[in-house]
Amino acid sequence: MLNERAGAKRTSHVLPGLTGPAEILVDRWGVPHIYAASTYDAFRVQGFNAARDRLWQIDFWRRRGLGRLAEVFGAEHAERDRAARLFLYRGDMRAEWLAYGSDTKRASTAFVEGVNAFVALTREDPDLLPEEFRALGYEPAFWDPEEVARIRSHGLFYNVRDEVARARTLRDLPAGVEELRRRREPERPLEVPEGLDLAALPDDVLRVYDLATSAPVFGPPTETDPQGDVLPEGSNNWVLAGSRTRSGRPLLANDPHRAAAALPGLRYIAHLSAPGFDVIGGGEPALPGISIGHNGHIAFGLTIFAIDQEDLYVYETDPDDPTRYRYDGGWESMRRLEETIAVRDGDPVTAELLFTRHGPVIHQGDGRAYAVRAAWLEPGMAPYLGSMDYMRARNWDQFAAAMNRWGAPPENQVYADPSGTIAWQTGGLTPIRPNWDGTLPVPGDGRYEWAGFYDADQLPGKVDPAQGFLATANECNLPDDYPRDRHITYDWYAPSRRNRLDEVLAETTDATPESMVALQSDFLSVPARRILERVRAVTGNGGTVDGLDLLLGWDAVLAPDSAAGALFEVWFRRHLRPALLRSALTPLVGAGEADAVATRISPAEDLLADARVDLDLVADRPDAELADIVARTLPAAVAEVEKLLGADRAAWAWGSLHVAHAFHPLRHLLTGVAPERLSAGPAPRGGSGDTVGNTAYGPNFVQSAGATFRLVVDVGEWDSSLAMNAPGQSGRLGDPHLTDLFGPWSRGEAFPLLYSRSRIEAEADHVIELRPSP
Repeated sequence: MLNERAGAKRTSHVLPGLTGPAEILVDRWGVPHIYAASTYDAFRVQGFNAARDRLWQIDFWRRRGLGRLAEVFGAEHAERDRAARLFLYRGDMRAEWLAYGSDTKRASTAFVEGVNAFVALTREDPDLLPEEFRALGYEPAFWDPEEVARIRSHGLFYNVRDEVARARTLRDLPAGVEELRRRREPERPLEVPEGLDLAALPDDVLRVYDLATSAPVFGPPTETDPQGDVLPEGSNNWVLAGSRTRSGRPLLANDPHRAAAALPGLRYIAHLSAPGFDVIGGGEPALPGISIGHNGHIAFGLTIFAIDQEDLYVYETDPDDPTRYRYDGGWESMRRLEETIAVRDGDPVTAELLFTRHGPVIHQGDGRAYAVRAAWLEPGMAPYLGSMDYMRARNWDQFAAAMNRWGAPPENQVYADPSGTIAWQTGGLTPIRPNWDGTLPVPGDGRYEWAGFYDADQLPGKVDPAQGFLATANECNLPDDYPRDRHITYDWYAPSRRNRLDEVLAETTDATPESMVALQSDFLSVPARRILERVRAVTGNGGTVDGLDLLLGWDAVLAPDSAAGALFEVWFRRHLRPALLRSALTPLVGAGEADAVATRISPAEDLLADARVDLDLVADRPDAELADIVARTLPAAVAEVEKLLGADRAAWAWGSLHVAHAFHPLRHLLTGVAPERLSAGPAPRGGSGDTVGNTAYGPNFVQSAGATFRLVVDVGEWDSSLAMNAPGQSGRLGDPHLTDLFGPWSRGEAFPLLYSRSRIEAEADHVIELRPSP
């Protein structure tokens, strides 16, 4: 008899394909612990459980990825469906499966069999069908294993959007303005590729690409929706040697930063246990395996390493036949596919899909065509599926070998094991561009071709550094001696989060899992501290400028209850930054145009504003000019905060403005469901997009991105590991685990990520028994 908690629920099902009995023990935080007789039974049960807990979400993920939204949501989604189909993997499936590892096909097939088994149960017992399907009148689909690998549009991609933004800046604005938009690292002169006509680039050239790689919006936006078209999605991770921990064991921490407003959330925590295989951690519910966690032998965690995996190609097309493009001195025909898009309550739509030798055609007109070449459309590049091998590694050599097959998204992996080894290894398919640097679109006539890909051992990494810790935060972390002719990217995130991590970890000698959880919600703003140091130098310790005493007496911590934090964020993003840009732009464009250009290249609320630019602008202003800017802008910010929070400055609090609010994406369609069942929050938040506790936000201050999943692994004492997954583990409306973690998450808390069977049994709230078919 299991030693589950008193009153634990017990259910049982038959799961076809099982080779022996299996169990799912769901603990009181909603984490499923899967026990199976074999590795592939474990994957089969993982699929069954993913459907049990997140069926609507994974069915929606599949429909979006395959371009099948219109068949259940109507004709308005047909264009998005066509875009998604352009970016499906359409290559050889044998090469595709083998690229991940020898048994990825078998594991994925077992996972899909488990999903389909639960879908079949919903047909037999409608009470198991999630409410969204019943309310909107459609059924979940059965899956094909190939779909797990063919769908690519749910990943993170770099850097075609940067290419186009840079090209438009060069096209429309004077020389020098581009450097006020975003810094390029390492420094390199910006060269327009020979044959590229910037003037011909359409403003909407990426419209189809954006449709393919972004989630649909249902219904009109509201004031409480997180705002911002492109989210600053990244991550933090770090690993400490035993010399820096209280226990003498390594600690590994990871908090991926993705959209923070989704209900259910992106990540899902699961535990898969079978003979010879025992892994726990976070992944995406529609995929087999675990990408962040540990397996009782090693721990692993990832952040984005921003490899440039994309290029926009520009073609001259044949005036007599726009499906032919000039290549290598002649005309080459595009490959044409025709597919039918089913439409709910409407006639089917015929979609024409065109491809050049480089990739899908996303725009045509004025005698030109534009296509995206993406490394993530190569074999072995389905996002996160590369974890199938490394999550079963047992030591550093096996893990490093498995990372040779990692393709997408490009990652910084940190690693630790009980022997004391800590490591950092980058991974991702990296194109070799022999004659250009990938920062702008290029002609597609044959002059700009990839010359293969770098081997994995040509990417940076480090094992057991003398300093006793390793950290990454999406910044330019190429080693000083890394060959500069080996192009990775020039588009990195600002280093503010990494600077703060280094500052804290360098002084840490007694780290615990709890102290690392606290660091994951560290709200000290390095940009705020540096800006205010410079302001103090030019203004003295306050003076007559309203609000300055409050800021100069502040510790630069954007705590939820901080009055100074509220004032600083409103001043910095809405008043100081535009004024600094106007000052820097005036010599380039003239005083009359500076306001318009400043708004265009970096509006006050721009989620992607570059802190490196802001800090340089503060440092570069002459003392008198900066003092004048402060005197002009800070009183205006004080007035705005008074309008937002009232005249009583003692009652000001950053968390009164800056909140987290998660919504179900179909809330505008589910009119028969009480609104409170379709949202979580609001909850006050500290931090900003510049803090380790990343809480990026848009014009209305609602958090738009950050870490809804957090993990700290106590390496070797596995039951002492801690985790968080907001708003909750479940995706079923009405389930207690749908939003039960939202409050603890917003307060920076964590729960035990239990690993040993005895500890799990003691916390089991629901026991699900699974039997093979008779």
